[in-house]
Formats: sequence, structure tokens, C-alpha cells
Amino acid sequence: MNLNNFTIKAQEAVQKAIEIAQSYQQQAIDNAHLLKGTLVVDENVASHLLKKTGANVDQISQRADKLIEQGPKV
Repeated sequence: MNLNNFTIKAQEAVQKAIEIAQSYQQQAIDNAHLLKGTLVVDENVASHLLKKTGANVDQISQRADKLIEQGPKV
């Protein structure tokens, strides 16, 4: 995977996902990490799009946190 092919915001989201995984002492980055990274890096775009679909952004963020916490640790 070449991060140079990603937009700056996408690169930041992936980097944040890596940081989140490392803070929970996890080796792998999965969808929950990427979702949380996206929500944290650019709250305006991600939350705006989710709200337009009628989604509850707070519940999604909390559920992502729970999934991350349940992930395997090293």
C-alpha cells in the first residue's frame, strides 16, 4: 500500500488509525480503527456525511471504541 496515492486527509486518517491501534497495543488495523481515525481526523466531513444518512455519529463512534477495545492485544 502506497500512502502517497492517498489524499492528505486519508493519509492522516490511516496514521491516526495506526496510533489508535498502537495505544491499545494491537498489531492489526481493522475497519474500526480506520473508522475512528476518520472520525477523529476530520470531524466535519465524516460526521456530516453520516448525519445526512440519518446515522447517529455518537453511537457509531462509541461502537467503534468498543470494537477496538475488544480487539486482540499483543
